[in-house]
Amino acid sequence: MTSVEETVKELASQTRDEFYHYLSIPTVSAQKTGIPETVEAVKAMLEKRGADVRVLDDLGGNPVIYASFVSSKSDKTLLFYNHYDVQPPEPFDEWLSEPFVPTLRDDILYCRGVADNKGNLMTRLVAIDYLLMRDGELPCNVKFLIEGEEEIGSPHLEPYLEKYADLWQADGCIWEFGGKQEDESFVIDCGLKGLIYMELNVSTASIDAHSSLAALFDNAAWRLVQALASMKSVDNRILIEGFYDKVVAPTEEEIKRTLDIVVDQEGFNRNFGLTRPFIEDGRNPANGLALTFSPTLTVNGLLSGYINQGSKTVLPKAAMAKIECRLVLGQTPADIEQLVRKHLHKHGFDDIELKVLAAQSPYRCPMDSAFVKLVEASANDVYQPESKVLIRPTNAGTGPMDLFGKYLNGMSIATSGTGWAKSQAHAPNESMRMSDYYQGIRHMIRLMDTMDDMEG
Repeated sequence: MTSVEETVKELASQTRDEFYHYLSIPTVSAQKTGIPETVEAVKAMLEKRGADVRVLDDLGGNPVIYASFVSSKSDKTLLFYNHYDVQPPEPFDEWLSEPFVPTLRDDILYCRGVADNKGNLMTRLVAIDYLLMRDGELPCNVKFLIEGEEEIGSPHLEPYLEKYADLWQADGCIWEFGGKQEDESFVIDCGLKGLIYMELNVSTASIDAHSSLAALFDNAAWRLVQALASMKSVDNRILIEGFYDKVVAPTEEEIKRTLDIVVDQEGFNRNFGLTRPFIEDGRNPANGLALTFSPTLTVNGLLSGYINQGSKTVLPKAAMAKIECRLVLGQTPADIEQLVRKHLHKHGFDDIELKVLAAQSPYRCPMDSAFVKLVEASANDVYQPESKVLIRPTNAGTGPMDLFGKYLNGMSIATSGTGWAKSQAHAPNESMRMSDYYQGIRHMIRLMDTMDDMEG
């Protein structure tokens, strides 16, 4: 092994207790747990390394952490975006170990948040440890924006970015996630889909009724499922009028880059236990294009009537559904909300109440920007020849990337993370391979070392 690899592993070992403590805090924003303790832990980790740290909490929501390292070696500045909150750990009975007890099995580290996103923050910090140990200061200026509400849609981030935009100006931003796909290719994303998350409620009576009255009474559950069924065809075409009208078609270059992304149906079948074929009938080019460029409409949950053990013959008085749309360039949450409302009205479902719970717009930066090229080159130095490095225009996931573009002068953004095909982020047994952790640290070292080479 090279000395860099050896030193990275040694530093990772030295910081293991710090990392495990960070992972052990149940920082679940959806359940409002662990926030103050995690903010203190992150602040301490950054200050330990000599950062100027500010905890911003004057605009509502969970605190946003700003940190800065100033270098005398360069006028280039790299921004890291991360979040310290994690998803709820439920269902508990599907975990093979306690969700907030870091557990190493076969060189794979299991814990809620290890892949999304606490492990990725640690790669940045251990890379900084290496560079400070080697040179006494960093080869470029480094800033952090670390928020605590990403897993609930970043509802309070915008006012912080608007008020404190000057703090986070930089020459490029490394986003919080990323990693390897099924064939071990390392994927760098330049954008994210948007999202609108909605709750639908309908009530047809003040109390549940005996089911024998179904010949007379309407049924809240049927009202809701009929409304949902009117929105999407059996072949998965979204039927909301105008839904696709403003979609921006991808360029030839974006399509070409997307065709390099492997969508392995058999791999997905193994990892998720799928019982139905892919919507695109397993055609890999179509699957990749759909994942990257197609908007979606998904039912996240349904609740109505009696759902416990055994039978209870009732007519439900109320029904609720949570649904989401993933949005692509050209679509906005506000437009989609109005289209859904018009659809419900047109089809006679005015009695269904709609509430928007979260909303984010899509964002994509140019794949040929100087910063993206630098991230790609530095990744090639670390991941090749074992892993092919691929640039993808848009990830199928969602985050507040559009706000960075809006308030930070259309900043170029690229992902780099320690995920793998079986990370199971948001699911039980979330994991990170230690080999990916070490490579992620080395990638951040290489990127900071080459920031001064960026054109412009």
